[in-house]
Amino acid sequence: MQLRKLAQTALNVSPVCLGTMTFGEQCDLAQSHRILDRARERGINFLDTAELYPSPMKAETYGETERHIGAWVKQRGGRDKVVIASKVAGPGGRIAYVRGGPKLVEAQVRVAVEGSLQRLNTDYIDLYQVHWPARSSNYFGRLGYYPRDDSGATPLAETLAALDALRIEGKIRHVGLSNETPWGLMHALAVAKEQGFESVASVQNPYSLLNRVFEIGLAEVCHRERVSMLAYSPLAFGLLSGKYRNGAKPEGARLSLWADYFDRYTQGLVPELAHQYCDAAEEHGLSPAQMALAFVLSRAFIDSTIVGVTSTEQLDMCIDAAEMKLAKPVLKSIAKLHEKQPNPCP
Repeated sequence: MQLRKLAQTALNVSPVCLGTMTFGEQCDLAQSHRILDRARERGINFLDTAELYPSPMKAETYGETERHIGAWVKQRGGRDKVVIASKVAGPGGRIAYVRGGPKLVEAQVRVAVEGSLQRLNTDYIDLYQVHWPARSSNYFGRLGYYPRDDSGATPLAETLAALDALRIEGKIRHVGLSNETPWGLMHALAVAKEQGFESVASVQNPYSLLNRVFEIGLAEVCHRERVSMLAYSPLAFGLLSGKYRNGAKPEGARLSLWADYFDRYTQGLVPELAHQYCDAAEEHGLSPAQMALAFVLSRAFIDSTIVGVTSTEQLDMCIDAAEMKLAKPVLKSIAKLHEKQPNPCP
């Protein structure tokens, strides 16, 4: 697998990044390690995790995903051959069990990093990301902008200062954002420049055939400011694999187990439009997942795409799709469906 340079860093990452939020919930330790081994065999060197994983988030499993990865790192070695990204949680009522209510203040960011380092069995994290903003903004499927008083939110400058101090100490190598907006990214870049911090390396946001909101503003920002885009949910939680067609609820699948929790993928026109994309793929002789992943990986503004799997077979399919190139008739079919109903799953 040909590696790609992560923004302005010295990191070279695989275009397919292994997302690990299934580890510790849908995948036990042995299965997690089989998937990690297979990823390494197939050339994936980029792992994405978070202190809150696995998902759905709950106190009983907090940090378990990082522990699975840390056990693998300890057993297999080769830490310098893998790029590990993790995330610090922002404020949220449902996760009051994290540090008594997570905030992006300096003291909590430091505690979060130390906890992740311990669980991951490593001395450093290659890319450390703010999981979502402290301020009120549009993320996790929220549409429309309704200003609210968030004057009590931790200023981004304070969070970035804490992260840059940790970078200087060698505990993290680079800083990234996640679930951000164009304003948020530009503000972060401006603060970093003004304060002399290392620039933001990446932004991790959702992107799929059902959600191309990133193209509207963030794609240009990333291109002109040399920030890498890491796309998550390229299969829209499996909707674009076709496994939920005709009301199917595969045993053990996330939307079978927790449809209410992940309702941004199940509301309104989303299921029907997902079916239409699946039909279009099959009309061109492709599997739905192949078409969906190949499309995302073909976008020039995306440096790596994060895939979550529960088996080595699913992982192989994702990697194989990354090596495909979509023909013009396929791209025309995708364009027609997008024009018909753009971004039903923000």
